[in-house]
Amino acid sequence: MAGNTFGKIYQLTSFGESHGKAVGGVIDGCPPGTPVDETYIQVELDRRRPGQSKITTQRQEGDQVEILSGVLDGVATGTPIGFIIRNKDHRSNDYDNMKKVFRPSHADFTYDQKYGIRDHRGGGRSSARETIARVVAGAIAKKALESHGVSIKAYTSRVGNIEVQKSYKELDLSRIEENIIRCPDMDVAREMIELVDGIRKAGDTIGGVITCVAQGVPVGLGEPAFDKLHAQLGKAMLSINAVKGFEYGSGFEGTRLQGSEHNDKFVSEGGKIITEKNHSGGIQGGISNGQDIYLNVAFKPVATILQKQVTVNSEGNETELKVKGRHDPCVLPRAVPIVESMMAITLLDMLLTNKIYG
Repeated sequence: MAGNTFGKIYQLTSFGESHGKAVGGVIDGCPPGTPVDETYIQVELDRRRPGQSKITTQRQEGDQVEILSGVLDGVATGTPIGFIIRNKDHRSNDYDNMKKVFRPSHADFTYDQKYGIRDHRGGGRSSARETIARVVAGAIAKKALESHGVSIKAYTSRVGNIEVQKSYKELDLSRIEENIIRCPDMDVAREMIELVDGIRKAGDTIGGVITCVAQGVPVGLGEPAFDKLHAQLGKAMLSINAVKGFEYGSGFEGTRLQGSEHNDKFVSEGGKIITEKNHSGGIQGGISNGQDIYLNVAFKPVATILQKQVTVNSEGNETELKVKGRHDPCVLPRAVPIVESMMAITLLDMLLTNKIYG
């Protein structure tokens, strides 16, 4: 199975399965002297871990990171950083009835056809538990970016049809962690939580959108052809489990405008040249322009629902499936740190690439 590595200079290779002994990764290309704060990494993992509220899966995992190499006295040595997080609360027998059944909207059929073998326990490699490795690499990348004045914040901006109507500039992003849905608009957050809780009680799931903002990004990250910054960010976000869409800047809404409306004139502000409205989302011609990079990531409803479904087995025979186990009714709250992590990994990788080739 190929495709387990992300990045060119700052590289993450992840490994492990949902119900294996552990998941983990190897980070290569981390500059020597980069702070590696295990307490901060654990805080980030706690934001992603299961069992943190009534609207997330009740699987109880401490998700304690064990750093195996590449760190000395709290800083990166420049050698590969190896780490693992052990799985402790997996219940593999919950999946015994799925060994030969293709679950709707899962990777079961494609894995079976491509590899001839699949781990039916929690989805194996296709499980979102793989994203633990991304959060570890993202936490280290965030700290590295901080020294360059870059900050990253993501939040839940829509659940189903309940949506934050304000732009990120009108919100207090320091309040994201004040509620279990991770939405900085407290009134909208209450509606979102009520909706997700009702969906959970019905044994169903729901999707939505996460908005992510990177501020302080320097001018010049990205290349004008295949390595456009927004193309790399698109790959990063679309590689996250359950993601169905990605847009940055004015995105799809911008297509409703005419050029005379969408064009963003340059102005001088505080001795800096900026665009007036930042419709470009901080990226022009594939290269960062120094303004805020903002993007939206669309997540589908979690495919595992606690209702009876009709499907087929590996022999093509129709069968009825009733899923057991503990699952998220909405992935958004736990996906917020994952989106932030993929933004951080991408920006640090592009920053290091720019230093070498820029």
